Amino acid sequence: MGWSLCVVFGSSLILSLLLVPLMIELAFRFDILDHPGYHKTHKNVHPLLGGAAIFLTFISSMLVGVLLMWLAASENFTFWAVFRERFAHQYPVMLHALPRLSGFLLGQTCIFLLGLADDIRGVGFSYKWKFAIQILAAIILVLTGTVLEFLPHPLLNMLVTMLWVVGITNAFNLLDNMDGLSSGVAAIVSLILGILTMRQGQYFSALVLLALTGSILGFWVYNFHPSKIFMGDAGSLFIGYTIAALTVSSSYITQQSSSQLPVVIPVLVLGVPLFDTFSVMVIRWCEKRPLFVGDNSHFSHRLVKLGMTVRQAVLFIYLVTFCTGVSAILIPGLNLLETLLVLVQEAMIFGIIALLMLKGERHHSV
Repeated sequence: MGWSLCVVFGSSLILSLLLVPLMIELAFRFDILDHPGYHKTHKNVHPLLGGAAIFLTFISSMLVGVLLMWLAASENFTFWAVFRERFAHQYPVMLHALPRLSGFLLGQTCIFLLGLADDIRGVGFSYKWKFAIQILAAIILVLTGTVLEFLPHPLLNMLVTMLWVVGITNAFNLLDNMDGLSSGVAAIVSLILGILTMRQGQYFSALVLLALTGSILGFWVYNFHPSKIFMGDAGSLFIGYTIAALTVSSSYITQQSSSQLPVVIPVLVLGVPLFDTFSVMVIRWCEKRPLFVGDNSHFSHRLVKLGMTVRQAVLFIYLVTFCTGVSAILIPGLNLLETLLVLVQEAMIFGIIALLMLKGERHHSV
């Protein structure tokens, strides 16, 4: 199955690489552009249709994957028998998950259209409208069966699922504050989650995650500093929602797991966007500033204040994302004590970073 997943990843990567230049041209033609502003780090006008390239590539890759599974399950499918061997046993899994898959795609489309409309308008929607549509998209997931199951009461599971989906959706939107930052972190996160699900035999989830990884990486090539295009809200909201939904639908507890602690794996893998969101909200609240108005108090901005360049700050955050994610891959096979040690290690990493941020802020203000 591994090479089949590589085919899906490679095809989505190539398609994304081809689509992004087209989106750059369309964005300039229809004036869908991001202009420099008081809290923005870029100094030139940037096209904003990168999210459309990611969305279209991902949906196309999903359709191809579903079609291959359908063909592999068909008795008339005799061309290239290896596909039948690799994909056929996953087709019943996909059929069983069809209601959830439909809700997933519908919610994705709602989130993407919200972001695209916001990018096209330029001025943007109020945060209340954004939250309303994000909550609606989360409700669609819940009603179609994508719900967390580790809590004792169904209603509690539904509420936590909705909170998680809306939170991660916005976390990637907030993280999109420097060239290549949100896209690079998202690519690392989705790749690690893809490896996790593949190791546990959840091949359809792995296929979806690797299709997402390829879609993002093709865009990232044009988005890394100095960037030629931005993903806009359409891209960051879509990526956040997709990753959140896939972490809910995947299972992390195996027969080898000695406790329920592997349920925290998504929190560890998504540690960077969660840390950035939490720290920004705390800073704004402490300084009595609006919580939903952009500023330069993000993790990345504080690294630049410490003396890093934009590239160095972004690469440092990639490294942190990779370190926390790789540790999470080990958790399903660890015993309780070993899992607790990994959790302590992760907490210490972010504790050290928080101390550096505080020290840098005090030094900068003196």
